[in-house]
Amino acid sequence: MKAASFRVSILFSVMAVFGTSASFAQSGWFWQNPLPQGNPLYAAAAPDIDTVVAVGELGTILRTDDGGATWTLQSSGTTQTLRGVSFVDANTGTAVGFGGTILRTEDGGATWRVQSSGTTSGLNAVSFVDASTGTAVAGGTTILRTDDGGATWTRQSSGMTGILYGVSFVDANTGTAVGAGGTILRTDDGGATWTAQFSSTLFDLG
Repeated sequence: MKAASFRVSILFSVMAVFGTSASFAQSGWFWQNPLPQGNPLYAAAAPDIDTVVAVGELGTILRTDDGGATWTLQSSGTTQTLRGVSFVDANTGTAVGFGGTILRTEDGGATWRVQSSGTTSGLNAVSFVDASTGTAVAGGTTILRTDDGGATWTRQSSGMTGILYGVSFVDANTGTAVGAGGTILRTDDGGATWTAQFSSTLFDLG
């Protein structure tokens, strides 16, 4: 009797476990920890003290409006990895990434629209100084510039061939890009010409 009772007990335990699993499967899988997602993040932009937008792998875009106390996962409309982001105010921003991906929002990320970059190179960084003027970088032969909010992007020549990982502009004309092999490039004419600067390192800045 004890053996039979034990077998029945085991049977009900197994049924309970599989029943629970089936119920969970039917309800669908959802991310539990860490919230709100777990993909690697590669860049962030903070247009003000409370607002931060972060981007990362598989098209991930996160936003906070309370200094990071809570984060909301936004729908980017792409699965391409995003490597750079720049916001000029709480509403207007651009994200760039693999496959020449460029995304633009003018409503704080509620919606993102794809812009044509004219390249399939992976874009690593982007810098906007106002709603119209921005620069994105990838390889040394891929520097893109827009003066119309990303409606059109124009390729610029840096004179270099190494990968560029970062870019920052302080105004429409003055900017710096950095990359592999200790590369530092400077422009004072909006990227029409780039001048190499000595970085005193041969290490890869990536």
